[in-house]
Amino acid sequence: MFTGIVTDIGRIDAVERRGDTRFEIATAWDTSGIALGASISCSGACLTVVAVRQGAFAVEASAETLACTTLGGWREGTPVNLERALCVGDELGGHIVSGHVDGVAGTVSRRPEGDSVRFTFEAPEALARFVASKGSVALDGVSLTVNEVEGARFGVNIIPHTLSHTTLGALQPGDTVNMEIDMLARYLARQLEELGRGK
Repeated sequence: MFTGIVTDIGRIDAVERRGDTRFEIATAWDTSGIALGASISCSGACLTVVAVRQGAFAVEASAETLACTTLGGWREGTPVNLERALCVGDELGGHIVSGHVDGVAGTVSRRPEGDSVRFTFEAPEALARFVASKGSVALDGVSLTVNEVEGARFGVNIIPHTLSHTTLGALQPGDTVNMEIDMLARYLARQLEELGRGK
């Protein structure tokens, strides 16, 4: 589990494509504290650490993960939002994020709004019903509050700190992001469906 609070922007150091794809990710973290088998959110996708060296760690992604996320487009130099798994007793600064990407959203627009930037994203059609005004969404692993919703499109306001400490600051219209819907929205929708079927 994660909270959607990014603590480092890593960079893809190497990509090795074989049965699965292996990514080596450079980080400013002290990697001596990263255990083999640890889960790390990499731009919203929960990946398992398979190797560690000073200043970097390696993860592997299956063909399914590459097809359902933006990871298939990662190359050497690609920036990656990083978050270590939540420990019991840690501060829950964002919202509960599983690291299981539900789909890929598109960046529709960005415009300044005060010191912040207002982004409009478009969710995949199957996920649009889970996005609610004032609800939460994770984009590239970043916990965000939804400002407004219109059909499949939704707006978020991103403050300067988040712009400079995550990869979201570089987003431009046409870019894609990994999207995870709010876990509470998913379960609420399931309950309403079951009530509608008379269960």
